[in-house]
Amino acid sequence: MPQLRLFTRLASAFTTPRSPEDFLRLVDPLASARQLRGLVTSVVPETADSVTIRFRPGRGWNPHEAGQWARIGVEIDGVRHWRSYSLSTGAGQDPAITVTAMGKVSTALVRGTRPGDVLFLAPPEGDFVLPESPRPLLMLTAGSGLTPVMSMIRTLVPRRADADLVLVHSSRSPEESLFREELLELTDQFPGFRLVQWFTGERGRRLDLAATADLDSACPDWRDRAAYACGPADFLDAAESLWQREEGELRVERFAAVVAPGSGGEGGRVTFEKSDKEVEADSGTTLLAAGEGAGLMMRSGCRMGICHACVTPLLSGQVRDTRTGEVHGEPGHLVQTCVSTAAGPVSLDA
Repeated sequence: MPQLRLFTRLASAFTTPRSPEDFLRLVDPLASARQLRGLVTSVVPETADSVTIRFRPGRGWNPHEAGQWARIGVEIDGVRHWRSYSLSTGAGQDPAITVTAMGKVSTALVRGTRPGDVLFLAPPEGDFVLPESPRPLLMLTAGSGLTPVMSMIRTLVPRRADADLVLVHSSRSPEESLFREELLELTDQFPGFRLVQWFTGERGRRLDLAATADLDSACPDWRDRAAYACGPADFLDAAESLWQREEGELRVERFAAVVAPGSGGEGGRVTFEKSDKEVEADSGTTLLAAGEGAGLMMRSGCRMGICHACVTPLLSGQVRDTRTGEVHGEPGHLVQTCVSTAAGPVSLDA
């Protein structure tokens, strides 16, 4: 609008060298046209090492679908770090992430986040979402893999009288199980929702997905249901193998990139030209990990090859994609450092 542009120019005359937006952020921390932000409204403990962080996003945020994730930025010692977290609230609700203290960024969020803090955000992403047409569902989760599925449960179960959903969740103990009390309340309130909790500490073993006996006991009609699974890599590998054998329908959400057998590459010397750093990286070390190991602040997001936040120009050499084993690279190509290893000497514009 012409009036708004005129006001902005007049305001700039009084705030130079700062912009009017800099002063507006002192009043409203979400007022930024350049960077999407979220204001933390509550921090709720879930277990001894996990919390749910609710936040009110600023303009530019797209309401999330149940099961999606978002990149979250947090400043630690003056440096902004980005990680991807599943959104655990139901679709249409103010967003929240449920974080377990594992790794530098997650631990900082769990131990240090307070209401009133500001998070840096990127819009929700991901296609691990509920099916459009209603049908019987089976959710298989382990550990923090419950978080995107909890968003689905909170969306579907209270809103649809015809919901037919079975959740089989594996955790070490009742004390370490996320959302346990809420899930038990939902099973009391909604007959179409059934919960099977598998506590490995009490049973003395993990849920066995290499065979069908455990699933047959937990959910006898599991073959007839659309299945969703989220959890550690070995848990998902076993689920995918089982559903392939049974020719069933399974959707999977992974928190780490799939690594193809023998896909590590040869390794080699990695040169970070802008930073004037060189490091030897073996066949199992990604370019992202090599840079971080050399003390560099590498751009990153999901760290599993989805969000493309880590892409960096390749100046010379070739890299191997850990997901496929494919060797590729020409000068000027953008490589995903989180899922690439050195296939010989490599030079990056970083």
